[in-house]
Amino acid sequence: MRTEKDSMGEIQIPDDALYGAQTARAVENFKVSGRAGYSEFIYATVQIKKAAAIVHKDLGLLDNKQAEAISKAADEVLSGKYDEHFVVDVFQAGAGTSHHMNVNEVLANLANKSLGGVPGKYEHVHPNDHVNMAQSTNDVIPTAIRLAALELLKSFYPALEETIKLMRAKAKEFDDIIKSARTHLQDAVPIRLGQEFGGYAVNLEKHLQSIRQAEIELKQLGIGGSAAGTGLNVHPQYRQKMAEALSKLIDLDLEMADNYFEAMQSMRPFVNLSGALRGLASDLGRIANDFRLLSSGPRTGLLEINLPPVQPGSSIMPGKVNPVMAEMLNMVCYRVIGNDLTIANAGGAGQLDLNVMMPLIADTLVESLRILTGGLRSFNDRCLQNITANPERCRAYAENSFAMVTALNTVIGYLKAAEVAKESEKTGKPIKQIVVEKGYLKEEELDKYLAPEKLTEPGIPGKD
Repeated sequence: MRTEKDSMGEIQIPDDALYGAQTARAVENFKVSGRAGYSEFIYATVQIKKAAAIVHKDLGLLDNKQAEAISKAADEVLSGKYDEHFVVDVFQAGAGTSHHMNVNEVLANLANKSLGGVPGKYEHVHPNDHVNMAQSTNDVIPTAIRLAALELLKSFYPALEETIKLMRAKAKEFDDIIKSARTHLQDAVPIRLGQEFGGYAVNLEKHLQSIRQAEIELKQLGIGGSAAGTGLNVHPQYRQKMAEALSKLIDLDLEMADNYFEAMQSMRPFVNLSGALRGLASDLGRIANDFRLLSSGPRTGLLEINLPPVQPGSSIMPGKVNPVMAEMLNMVCYRVIGNDLTIANAGGAGQLDLNVMMPLIADTLVESLRILTGGLRSFNDRCLQNITANPERCRAYAENSFAMVTALNTVIGYLKAAEVAKESEKTGKPIKQIVVEKGYLKEEELDKYLAPEKLTEPGIPGKD
C-alpha cells in the first residue's frame, strides 16, 4: 500500500493502483452495483483530456513534456491496457465527479511514470492542475456523454440500416404471397405478405430518420463552460480549439454550444435521443411479436412464416424449437423503454445550473445504444435474413376468411354481405356458394370480384 493525501487528509491506496486518493474514497463510499462505467463513457472522458492537453500545449499553458505525457497516457488508456484501473461504481457522486477524478488520476499517474516519476507523487503532472486544466466535472461529463453516444451511433446506424435492407429484400421476395390480414387478431381482408414486410421497412426507416435528427444536438459541445457556464479559468480560445481538436480525434464535425449555460443545465439532447430510441424499441418489439405470432406452431399455430431454428427450445420437450431471436429482441426493446423512463426522470431532476444525475443518464444511454446495436446485429444474422414463407398456408387462410366478402360491399351491399358472412360461419359453406344460392350473383361473376390478388391494391372490385 502507499499513502496519498488529498484535501480531506491521508488515505491508503494499493501500491499498484494507477488511480489516486479521490478514486479510493469513491471506492469506499459507493459499494453499490459492483460495476464500473462502460468503456465508451470512460474513453470519451479520456478523449476530452487528450484534446485539452493538445489545446493547452498550443496555447502555451502546458509545456511540451507535460502535454505529450498526458496525450501518450490517453492513447495507452484508449488501447484498453488499463481498463481495470477505472473502478468507480456506476452509482456514485452526483454529476460524475468520482468518475472524472478517476480518469484524471489514472492519466496523471501514467504521465508521471513516463516522465520518471512514481504513482501518487505527481511531481511532473498533477491530476487537477494539469490533466484537468480549465475543466470542471460540470462541463466534462455532459461532453463525454455526447462523445460516447456519437461513437456508439457509428455502429448502431449500420445495424439498423441492415435491418431495413433485409426487410425490404423480404418484402420483394414475398410480394406475390397472398395472405389474410388480421385486425383485432381476427380475420380481415386479403393482403400480400410482402406488403406487411414493406410496412416494417418503411416504419424502421422513419425511426432511423428520427434518431439522426436527435443526433444533431449531440454535436454541440458545452466544453469550456467550466463550473457554471461562465468559462472561469478558461482561455478565450479554448472553446473553439476544443471543438476542433475533438472533431479530429473522433472524426466528426463538432461545434461550440450556442449557449454554455443551457448546455450545462439541460439534458435535452440525451432525453431526445433516448426518446427516439424508445420509439424505435416500441415498434421493433411490435415487429418481433408479429414474427413470433406468424411463425407460431408448427401444428397448432399460424405458421405463415418460418423463423430459422438456432437452438433447442426445451429442456423437457424433445424437438421443440422456439423463436428465440425474436424473444431476445423483445427483451432488448423492453430494457430500452425502461432506460428511457430513467433518462426522462433523471433529465428533469436538475436544479439551477447543474444536473447531478448525469452518471445515471450516461450509463443508461450507453446501455441502450449498446444493446440495440448488438440485438439488431444478432437478429439480422441469426433470424431475419433467413426467414422463409409458407405460401400455400398463407393463401388457404386468405381464401377461407369471411372477410373476403368485403369485396362484395359495392356490389350487393353491406347488409347482404354481412348475411353471407354469418351464414358461412354458421354452416361452413364457402362464401361463393352462399352468394350463388341466394341469387345475389352468378358463379361466373364472382371471380372478377373475389380474385385475392386484385383485392390487395386500391380499387373497386369488378371495376377498373
